[in-house]
Amino acid sequence: MNFETISVIGLGYIGLPTAAVFASRKKKVIGVDVNQHAVDTINKGEIHIVEPELDIVVHAAVTEGYLRATTKPEPADAFLVAVPTPFIHDATGGTHKADLSYIKSASESLASVLKKGDLVVLESTSPVGATEQMAQWLAQARPDLTFPQTHGEASDIRIAHCPERVLPGHVVRELVENDRVIGGMTPKCSEAAKAVYKIFVQGECVITNARTAEMAKLTENSSRDVSIAFANELSVICAKLDINVWELIALANRHPRVNILQPGAGVGGHCIAVDPWFIVDSCPEEARLIRTAREVNDGKPLWVLEQVRAKLEAYHQGHPGATRADITVACLGIAFKPDIDDLRESPALGIAEAVAELGCQVQVVEPNIEALPKRLQGGNVALVSFDEALTQADVICVLVKHKPFIEQADAVRQKASVVDAVGLL
Repeated sequence: MNFETISVIGLGYIGLPTAAVFASRKKKVIGVDVNQHAVDTINKGEIHIVEPELDIVVHAAVTEGYLRATTKPEPADAFLVAVPTPFIHDATGGTHKADLSYIKSASESLASVLKKGDLVVLESTSPVGATEQMAQWLAQARPDLTFPQTHGEASDIRIAHCPERVLPGHVVRELVENDRVIGGMTPKCSEAAKAVYKIFVQGECVITNARTAEMAKLTENSSRDVSIAFANELSVICAKLDINVWELIALANRHPRVNILQPGAGVGGHCIAVDPWFIVDSCPEEARLIRTAREVNDGKPLWVLEQVRAKLEAYHQGHPGATRADITVACLGIAFKPDIDDLRESPALGIAEAVAELGCQVQVVEPNIEALPKRLQGGNVALVSFDEALTQADVICVLVKHKPFIEQADAVRQKASVVDAVGLL
């Protein structure tokens, strides 16, 4: 199998690093994204996201002529689809269904340039059955070609699922070093996908079927979600019992077979905060523990907000004439995890927004962004430096454990009114 030209559909936090790593192996890579700004930025050899080492790899790939970005798919030998798969829920938040519209749009777009012998791999984290659905959309768009669901091993087009499993902040290294789970719709589909990924993957490429590969990624993130929920629930219990949860966990982890994670302000990102719902939606009666973990983690930001409310009430008691608008609350961090700029499903972002709705003056300190997201752009919210917040804020709310905050922890510790959701102090 000869894959000289590879197309990556979706140039976000996973797609762009993947495209860049392929290009670093001297393969011609065509990146496709609907965001014209992203396309223009990449074609200048620059990046539009924050990810260590990625800027160097992209600059070299573009300069050497191996990576080029465009807004419309072009012919290639393999297509990797790495587009968002958010969830949609009803008005009450009672149901969470996967939104596959981005996959459908990408499928219909790339279908026009497919030719016999091509491979299409879905990388987007998806509910079980999404790869088969993608294959169906492709077949509907190209009735002149055959696909695995009808022609099996004899199909013109190979279809597979290969979920990403990387840690933001370490994506470039983990793309190369981590094992990959590859699930083809047929054995030949799996082998074709494996041949593509072995271009740069040093880890093992483990072959299974498409549905198991889809479930593997959901299972990995659900496992993490359950573990985080235990830590978050412990933090709530310890607060009620007047116990330092950070000390408690450190003591419990001295047991040779105990490894409790660290609690936080909630769970964010496009993976752990979303993927478990795909399992719950598929098997609502059976996924009881997974649902409960999601509810615990989704409820943690509300608990943090109540701690902020308590600090505000204490301030009012000490300053009877003050109104809410007279109080300044500094929110340290709004990314979904430390030292990245990714705000997707960020509990910290939601908390900052909720604090603003209380009528306070809100100062956001987020060293990884240059401007506030639209949902925080209001008269009482400002993006400020750490020093400004420390000087001007009446209440400090630590929501993300960024490295600059760790370095300044002593200064935060000296403030009289602090809500520490992440164990900075």
